[in-house]
Amino acid sequence: MTMNVATLRRVDAWVGVPMCAALTAWRRLVSPFVRAPEGPIERILFVKLAGQGSTVLAHAALERAVDRVGAENVWFLVFEENRPILDALDMVPRENVVPVRSSSLWRTPFSILAALWRLRGLRLDAAIDLEFYARSTAILTYLSGAKRRVGLHAYAGDGPWRGDLMTHRLAYNPHLHTSQFFDLQVRALDEPPERFPVFDTHPTPLTELPRGRFTPGEEEVEEVRAIVREAVGRDDAVRLVLLNANCSDLLPLRKWGEARYVELARRLLAESPDLVVAFTGAPSETGAVAELVEEIASPRCVSLAGRTTLRQLLVLFGLAEVLVTNDSGPAHFASLTPIDVVTLFGPETPKLFGVVSERSHVFWAETACSPCVSAYNNRVLSCRDNVCMQRIGVDEVHAKVREVLAARRE
Repeated sequence: MTMNVATLRRVDAWVGVPMCAALTAWRRLVSPFVRAPEGPIERILFVKLAGQGSTVLAHAALERAVDRVGAENVWFLVFEENRPILDALDMVPRENVVPVRSSSLWRTPFSILAALWRLRGLRLDAAIDLEFYARSTAILTYLSGAKRRVGLHAYAGDGPWRGDLMTHRLAYNPHLHTSQFFDLQVRALDEPPERFPVFDTHPTPLTELPRGRFTPGEEEVEEVRAIVREAVGRDDAVRLVLLNANCSDLLPLRKWGEARYVELARRLLAESPDLVVAFTGAPSETGAVAELVEEIASPRCVSLAGRTTLRQLLVLFGLAEVLVTNDSGPAHFASLTPIDVVTLFGPETPKLFGVVSERSHVFWAETACSPCVSAYNNRVLSCRDNVCMQRIGVDEVHAKVREVLAARRE
């Protein structure tokens, strides 16, 4: 049975805190006998188990590491189900991706031990923990055997306590875009570790991930075209608008109400006879998405929820014109393809997590209580009323989608 996010968080707290404490005590005990690392950095590991969307935002950091040591000397530790996006980025050799199974509470520990055995055999020079919210990645970064370790440190209680396991201890900066912070973590390897949290440098300007970086094969494209044809019930080419309603979102406060997606779909279908609206979603969302499609009651509105693999979803993005979604993984996945993305932000901010692209269109109401999700509170919120999302109206989103469709038609 696959572990859900709530289970993973409990394990991270119950197991992570005592393990971080024990490993911190061990590190301090043996530190007088450990020689400071010397020589050039030749092998770099990135640790990011979950969060496929933010994995896309690590592209600048990965590019910097590849430029420094070569792609063959860059490794990535990730949950097995999250590796498809890493493979789609095509920056780390597939044989250098070290997967960890999270299918059950019993298999995961053995998978972790096997991954650590492999990593320690590599004699890594550096490891970079890209996680904001978890303690488990700090533990794995330490146990990887890397001589230099870069990651967040809770200097004054800013974020979850992870002990003292890093050599280069960065403070969380809520004013830096996530891709800039990831890039700085690689650059931190050139700084004296005793200087941190002082980091006397400037962030690199944001760089756009090249559209169309993901290039599917002809067979893959035809497979997805067949899925669309079967769902729509017609063989001729269609103009596709995708809606990602996140019917089982892991962070419910990020949801834009289902009724608003229904209204948006009805408007688009009424004014564009050549348009097909397709709802996407995970297999767990199939039933809820089917109810939305049934409510819209149009032969040109279909559900593709649960009908594609993650890689096929990327192919689908390449066939469609516009995606409307809240701030979640699909918004970032789509940045690998030529689709236009309309992203709705609420509890989080595009200043930190927005897609950097000329084809990215962002809505954010900027209420006084938003953003309320950050590394400071570990995504634990007391809010039960997401007015930040409710203030984004159907009228403005509809107008933007129409504008984008018109521009693409031209």
